[in-house]
Amino acid sequence: MTGKGAKSAATVERSGWHSSNANTIAAWAVFLFLILPSLVVIPMSFGDSDEFVFPPQGLSTYLYEKYFFDDAWMETTRQSIVVAVLSTLTCLFFGVTAAYGLVRGTFPGKRLVTLFLLTPMFVPVIVIALGLYMYFATLGLSGTTFSIVVGHTLHGTPFVIVLCMAALRHVDPNLEAAARVMGAGRIHTLIKVTLPLLKPALVASALFAFLISFDEVVIAWFLTTIDTQTLPVKMYSSIQWEVSPVLAAVSTLLTFLAFVICVAGVLVQKEDTPETTQ
Repeated sequence: MTGKGAKSAATVERSGWHSSNANTIAAWAVFLFLILPSLVVIPMSFGDSDEFVFPPQGLSTYLYEKYFFDDAWMETTRQSIVVAVLSTLTCLFFGVTAAYGLVRGTFPGKRLVTLFLLTPMFVPVIVIALGLYMYFATLGLSGTTFSIVVGHTLHGTPFVIVLCMAALRHVDPNLEAAARVMGAGRIHTLIKVTLPLLKPALVASALFAFLISFDEVVIAWFLTTIDTQTLPVKMYSSIQWEVSPVLAAVSTLLTFLAFVICVAGVLVQKEDTPETTQ
């Protein structure tokens, strides 16, 4: 029995080892598949010609110079930054207040309201874009920066709500109760007690809301005009009409921006976590 038991244990251990290796190989295969386009585009962005060439014949910053010194590209970049900043601020306002009400509040239909607020995460973006286009076209606001900001706010707010709700559940409500007992009102308690404890979640939410807005193309495609065009829409238009190699440089910069924001978001959340509820 002892020999059989040892043999069985060795078999199980070998099976677990093979399973672990298979999972590791599968994970690396998926990772390489996802980053393969970047491994092609990044070297191309350092080419020295006005054509897509891989591998590049020579290394230079020629395509980056064309991007930074082209008024059309810079104007769309500025527009994307403006839209992303405004969308981030509105996402934080609506997302934080909604998350606070959903976590701290008790009212009938709470789950239904939560599901309704998170609906934009599950509805196809093109459906949202079409609905917004028809709505703003009726009001005569289609093609304005305001309409794009509203669209991106609608798209990004659910992500802020999810992050802030998760953080709020780890904030001890007794701290807020103590502030109320000491005479602080609800707004004062929220600003002086709750929000400082949510600082990591707020920073992470702001970073991701900015990235979501800055990279979004479908809603912006429906709502922009030539005067309010964002950078992703400009890139999509370039693919259709001119296939400029500058796209490789812009894509590399966007990849780097997304990488920096994701790393910053993770570091901020790890650096300082809210006090755990006792």
